[in-house]
Amino acid sequence: MTVTTGDERKAAGHRLKGRWIDDWRPEDPEFWRARGARIARRNLVLSIFSEHIGFSVWTLWSVLVLFLGPEYGIDPAGKFVLTAVPALVGSVLRLPYTFAVAKFGGRNWTIFSAVVLLVPSVLIALLTEPGVSYSTLLLLAAAAGVGGGNFASSMANINAFYPQRLKGWALGLNAGGGNLGVATVQLVGLAVLATAGDSNPGLIAGIYIPLIVLAALGSALYMDNLSQARNDKRAMRDACHNPHTWVMSVLYIGTFGSFIGFGFAFGQVLQIEFQTDFDTPIKAAYLTFLGPLLGSLLRPVGGWMADQLGGARLTFWNFVAMAVAASLVLVASGQKSLPLYLAGFIMLFVFSGVGNGSTYKMIPAIFRATARRGLGDGDAVAAENEARRMAGAVIGVAGAIGAFGGVLVNVAFRQSFIAYKSADAAYIAFITFYALCCALTWLFYLRPHANRPAGV
Repeated sequence: MTVTTGDERKAAGHRLKGRWIDDWRPEDPEFWRARGARIARRNLVLSIFSEHIGFSVWTLWSVLVLFLGPEYGIDPAGKFVLTAVPALVGSVLRLPYTFAVAKFGGRNWTIFSAVVLLVPSVLIALLTEPGVSYSTLLLLAAAAGVGGGNFASSMANINAFYPQRLKGWALGLNAGGGNLGVATVQLVGLAVLATAGDSNPGLIAGIYIPLIVLAALGSALYMDNLSQARNDKRAMRDACHNPHTWVMSVLYIGTFGSFIGFGFAFGQVLQIEFQTDFDTPIKAAYLTFLGPLLGSLLRPVGGWMADQLGGARLTFWNFVAMAVAASLVLVASGQKSLPLYLAGFIMLFVFSGVGNGSTYKMIPAIFRATARRGLGDGDAVAAENEARRMAGAVIGVAGAIGAFGGVLVNVAFRQSFIAYKSADAAYIAFITFYALCCALTWLFYLRPHANRPAGV
């Protein structure tokens, strides 16, 4: 086996160049026990940390807009654009970031993707102050979008390190740890408001600068590249021709898109809907972190529940619960009931987190079933390889499209406030979309029919 320390790698007769591992056999139990588990665990820990910072930088503007008082001259519609722009950039970057790991190496790309986070963080820290132009703020928001790509590259990297039997656990930890960055940045914003007031928004970004440097250094010193990782461009092409790719992408918009969209928008919606209760940023910041925190922690739970109950069944009832939660928010908005409003929104975060896990667990099950049907039971190994090939590509596509849901959520809120002076139209749109997701889940994965993938 090729390992990452100099003496051991030279003894094994492999090249020592940029911390590349040439021999990686996670499915071999002896290899895994001897060294594989330790190396994979080290890379997982550093990957989670770097991805966590990426999520925090990506969602910085969910907090920064709370600091933009009257002196900045930006209305609520303009603030929703500032949160939609990084969501859009992050969703677009997810596809190239997925391919970058195999092309440049997981360690190398993690270093690069961490260092790039310095650009928006430094610029935001220096330029966000009264008198800055709105166009400059839009550019700063777009720059923060680079953090959205980190999830895709991090998941692709960790997927290559772990054996099939442990992928769900490892990817769940990796995704959940990254998603926690949405809640963390809210807590950082609360700490800044409590200690320095609302006149120093750039301080939030400044706090992340040393953490970004630490993430880059840790990746450089302790992470590894796998030379066996390869991009399968044909898999991406085949995935785009498969209808399940687009169905699962829509479902992922409903789960992860809701999570990240509400994460961006919740603070400012709360301030607009209940102006007398949240007339200062710190009052809103006390509550905005709770929903993203619970949603992030419950993502691995969603994957585990999908294993126990079936991914399609759990996803269907999860969308029912999300529609109910959005209905509660709609009623609470009309009645101006803050307790009911908070309860409904926290439920939306909770169920979007559960749905993140269940939809991701559906993808490999769907393509395992379709591969076995296409190749027959006589060639189980070939069917499993085909399922992995397709599932990996679909996860990349669905992850990118799902993140675009964050844009749609913020645009829905913006247009609702412009047209109706309230968010009610947005809530009705969310309820309608969750009903559509219920229908798609039932039609493709629960309704008995000849082409239904078994065991999903």
